[in-house]
Amino acid sequence: MDRNLRWLAFGAVIRATGLSLVLPYVALFLRNVLHVGYVEIGVLVALLGVAPLAVYPFGGAIADRLGRRNLLVAALVLEAVSVLGTGAAMYARNLPAVLLAGGTVSLSGALGGPAFSAYIADLAVGSARTEGFTWFRIGWNVGFTAGVLSGGVLIGLLGFATVGLLAGTVLVASTALLGWALEPSPYDRDRSKGLPRPKGSVDAEGRALGTWRLLGRDRLFLAFCAVLAVAQLSVSQWGTIFPLYANTVLHLPYAEVGVGLALNGVLVVAAQAPTTRRALGHRHTTLVHLGVLLYVAGFLFFGTIALVPGLVLAGFLAAVVVLTMGENVLSIPTTTLPSNLAPPGEVGAYNGAYFAITGVGQVLATTFGGLVLALGLAAPLTWAILMVPAVPALVVSALWVAPKVPAAPNRA
Repeated sequence: MDRNLRWLAFGAVIRATGLSLVLPYVALFLRNVLHVGYVEIGVLVALLGVAPLAVYPFGGAIADRLGRRNLLVAALVLEAVSVLGTGAAMYARNLPAVLLAGGTVSLSGALGGPAFSAYIADLAVGSARTEGFTWFRIGWNVGFTAGVLSGGVLIGLLGFATVGLLAGTVLVASTALLGWALEPSPYDRDRSKGLPRPKGSVDAEGRALGTWRLLGRDRLFLAFCAVLAVAQLSVSQWGTIFPLYANTVLHLPYAEVGVGLALNGVLVVAAQAPTTRRALGHRHTTLVHLGVLLYVAGFLFFGTIALVPGLVLAGFLAAVVVLTMGENVLSIPTTTLPSNLAPPGEVGAYNGAYFAITGVGQVLATTFGGLVLALGLAAPLTWAILMVPAVPALVVSALWVAPKVPAAPNRA
């Protein structure tokens, strides 16, 4: 594997540790410290995700025109400063400041996310590209495991604000490491030599199409993105609503929620590489369907087992296992297929468009989840309602999108 991919995976360990010390617990801070309601939490988290949706496409276009590495490092600097700001805002117990800092963290991810994906895609092709994204994800989840487990324990001992400042300090270290270690990608080197950017596509007269016209005409790619956006209304309950429900409705303490989230990270580290090896050669679209179905099964199981008080913790941990299986499978096509479907010279833009469109589903998922939680329904009905959007997503994907994806880019 390319040395830059190894550094990127190692840097992801440190970066994910810092982010997961505090970010998975922000919703709990809003609820338990600032006493914000469920509906309000859902709306606020959704609002934080709106601005990044507009930034993703520009982040991708900038990565294609100015290069991957410099944009990637600039986004990491902004991320570290923003997490430090989150810790400071928690000290002040200032809701607007917490939201501003948290929103800036999201903006940094939107700016740098397409550059990360394009950087990895530049360094590997075919199945090697699938494996490159896998090892980055494994490194990320090693850090996520350490961070979320430590965060659950440290927040109980030191409080949210102190842990937030600690998280920012860790991110400063990861940014310094990656800024020093990462080299320009082959695409970056070609751009620095003044070589022309590869053409994306041409019209009937042979004229090159601009990025936005090219994306607007790519109905298959847009349909793929739309399917994933709708599926995110169910899948993304994992990020905020699932731990929020476990803590505030089922009354699992922070440490136990942290153990469950850490279990997710451990299972990714242990099982992602074998899952990817098993997936190689199979169709990415088939992996999309299997991954979404595993998420649905995990959430529905969680909603059912919550009816038995003595099994709540065991059920929570078992649901984490099933959900992580879904995450491991779904991560393969969602990280790789957008790059595979992109024309040469438009990998960053396509990843930016993918993140922006699917991000709509992620943003709306928190509002949707908050509204359903506020109804106070029984657990099985709550989670059954939250899984409804997955049904049309799977149907459209199976009947229209999957049959149209060309064989070569559709192979993992």
